[in-house]
Amino acid sequence: MSSRVNPTAIPPFVDVAWAQAHRGDLVLADVRFYLDGRSGRAAYEAGHIPGAVFVDLDTVLSARPGLAGRHPLPDPTEFAAGLSALGIGDGDAVIGYDDAGGLIAARLVWMLRATGHAAAVLDGGLAAWPGPLETDVPARPPASFTPRPWPRDLLATIDEVAATSEVLVDGRDHARYAGGPDPVDPRSGHIPGARSLPARDNLGSDGRLLAPDELRRRYAEAGIGPGTPVISYCGSGVTACHNLLALERAGLGPGRLYPGSWSEWSRDPQRPLAT
Repeated sequence: MSSRVNPTAIPPFVDVAWAQAHRGDLVLADVRFYLDGRSGRAAYEAGHIPGAVFVDLDTVLSARPGLAGRHPLPDPTEFAAGLSALGIGDGDAVIGYDDAGGLIAARLVWMLRATGHAAAVLDGGLAAWPGPLETDVPARPPASFTPRPWPRDLLATIDEVAATSEVLVDGRDHARYAGGPDPVDPRSGHIPGARSLPARDNLGSDGRLLAPDELRRRYAEAGIGPGTPVISYCGSGVTACHNLLALERAGLGPGRLYPGSWSEWSRDPQRPLAT
């Protein structure tokens, strides 16, 4: 499917009305994932937005876990192959959603936008979709998705994070930032100097993204204004993407992603931590 959506015009978040108005030009992508071990694919098969494909965080949006973290960025050729097999091609505009306010879907959307593709998070996610869900899995023919390198200027390495004078923000829940129990990583705490900016707090009580002026106020409290260099991390480089997209929505982006995030930092005993 060749999209008529201009990749430079699509905002990082779109509402359901926008998605419905452009339905024929979009690929909907279900990116559900659960840190507690539940199956995102099983949730998708139990009911998803009609026509949506399932994009697996572990196999399509990440390389194998290891010292580089739990969800390191995949090789561009592997990422391209995964999307091609799902029927997502170079000309497709992708709208990602989940059932967590876009916190997981933001990873796919950031990866696509960073490499010049049209993509956005469905604001409000699955809960905002008004129509019935379906259980049929769409059979989209394979498509051609060209590998593109991850843009170096949008990424930060572990050594760059250690030496940075940029504003470093931690998108995890504040309890994990503060050194509370961490069920998935070997040490608790945060990178010294990082500021707590939970990605979940980008959302209002209705599960939708805060208005741009509210986002700007939120980021200003963390010392972020127009032109402030920002590096975003979280547990494994997933919800950190939501902070980056929200920064862009607030007119403060783009910021840089530390893909390894706390899952890489905490695995190196030589790296200091704070609580």
